[in-house]
Amino acid sequence: MGDPVSWLMIRPGWKVYGSDGTEVGEVDEVTGDDNADIFDGLAVAASRLGKPKYVPAERVTTITEGRVDLSLTAADFAGTSEFLEPATSAEIEPGDHGGLGETIGADVRELEGKAIHPVEQQKPVGLVRRFYLFFRRKRGN
Repeated sequence: MGDPVSWLMIRPGWKVYGSDGTEVGEVDEVTGDDNADIFDGLAVAASRLGKPKYVPAERVTTITEGRVDLSLTAADFAGTSEFLEPATSAEIEPGDHGGLGETIGADVRELEGKAIHPVEQQKPVGLVRRFYLFFRRKRGN
């Protein structure tokens, strides 16, 4: 085994192993906030175009170059939940600055935001996205 590395080093395509030594899949995505150094978890693909599964950070035991080890057995991993794409976020601004112009401007910004950048809820990873993730895993970036 190599030297441990930071979660920030994990790349798509790295192999993921259960605590029983069985390869359970490959990393599709890493979730977290790299600016605040907060590791949330991994999206792990168990098959080429299968729906990725979510593995929370507390289930990751060791990270070495090209490999992630879990505290889950292969059977436990099979029972984990499906990874859901994160919801989009919206920037909320105060709506009442006073005056008619501000009220109309706020209404226009709200309508524009709903039309151009609608806030979406978490959703399963679709087939087209799974194709994209598969090819990205193979490239390793």
